[in-house]
Amino acid sequence: MQTSIVLFTCDLRLSDHPPLRAAVHGGGQVVPLFVRDPAVDRAGFAVPNRLAFLADCLRDLDAGLRERGGRLVLREGDTVTEVCRVAAEADADEIHMAGDTSAFACVRERRLRRALEADGRRLYVHDTVGTAVAPGAVTPASSDHFAVFTPYFRRWSEQSLRGVLDAPRALTVPAEVGSAPLPERGEVSGVSPQLCVGGETEGRRRFTAWLRSGVHTYASRHDDLAGDATSRLSPHLHFGTLSPVEVVCRARATGGADAEAYVRQIAWRDFHRQVLAARPDAAAHDYRTHRDRWRDGKDAAAEAAAWRQGRTGYPLVDAAMRQLRQEGWMHNRGRLLTASFLTKTLYLDWRLGARHFLDLLVDGDVANNQLNWQWMAGTGTDTRPNRVLNPLAQGKRHDPDGAYVRRWVPELANVEGAAVHEPWKLPEPERSRTGYPEPVVSLAEGLERFKRARGRS
Repeated sequence: MQTSIVLFTCDLRLSDHPPLRAAVHGGGQVVPLFVRDPAVDRAGFAVPNRLAFLADCLRDLDAGLRERGGRLVLREGDTVTEVCRVAAEADADEIHMAGDTSAFACVRERRLRRALEADGRRLYVHDTVGTAVAPGAVTPASSDHFAVFTPYFRRWSEQSLRGVLDAPRALTVPAEVGSAPLPERGEVSGVSPQLCVGGETEGRRRFTAWLRSGVHTYASRHDDLAGDATSRLSPHLHFGTLSPVEVVCRARATGGADAEAYVRQIAWRDFHRQVLAARPDAAAHDYRTHRDRWRDGKDAAAEAAAWRQGRTGYPLVDAAMRQLRQEGWMHNRGRLLTASFLTKTLYLDWRLGARHFLDLLVDGDVANNQLNWQWMAGTGTDTRPNRVLNPLAQGKRHDPDGAYVRRWVPELANVEGAAVHEPWKLPEPERSRTGYPEPVVSLAEGLERFKRARGRS
């Protein structure tokens, strides 16, 4: 009897899963395998929030498999070594997995293919598991990837997506293949207090609720910081507990401009993946350099620490940074603003911010995180590399009555209305009683410093 292995990575679901469908469709037994690889820890990607969310996902995946007569096999060690070991134990002929774009994933795939072929086994890598449109599926005439989003989105929107696949009804796992115990969220220390729940069951529940009551106002409300009107599905898309193909298809089926505005955000994920697939060094180096000499030294280090702690003296920036620490997640408008403040107002290296985000974000992945940071720093694909987001203007536009600030900056909870965005204007002794810090730099000084650095003043 033929046996196949499905290697789960960032695709921890049963619904719309091409590798799993291919393995089950081939007949015979299937080993659903996840390898906890210490190389992920050494690379700095195994941080508490993502480990806790991962534990939820693996337990939910195992429960779903058991409902179908199977189970999840967990191994710990080098991925290539463990896959080959399981293949030998199960006498598996085929190994199926999802394609990925990070440098780590590409090296892993090449090593795995060589090792399996040396043992006479075949590796099948499936596209459009973590993306709606595969990286490299659409390219401009003069390059191997699109460097600007708008023309990419036009071509992306013209693509016919594959059909959405049902979860398998049943599968059989060889009894002789053993598994390590599944992790539990409670075993992970340092987790954000309000971290969301992981797993396909929760992801599908959230997505269904979003289609029912959230997507219809997305275009007008997605930047409303206090309204919290985004889908919050990014952690589920990152861990693959939701399929981007299914998300796009079901969102489009609802119809209307709001649904299309939401689909556009899924296209941004695919855009960043096709950039990183073509330019893997963009994870650590400027995509388009301005030869910045980012500030360093004692003052710069103190300002970076204030930014991380949410103590910059600019309430909207600090509210977003504190939401990140409390939830392991941040509203997209907050991500843009805090990145602009670090790189443009403080003129500090985007890599400092990208690393801090990766340390805390439950949805933190290399393509989206690094390339969004580069976009805001002006070293990436943004066609207006010198744009600066003013936290006061952003507050008036996206948190006009200050509700978002008061939610996350309790020192200012008693400051009424829009005055919360400029606490330095409060009369004494009210200002002193708040205990809130003075701004680390004036906006005018920060802007002038940035202009000088970029040769624009």
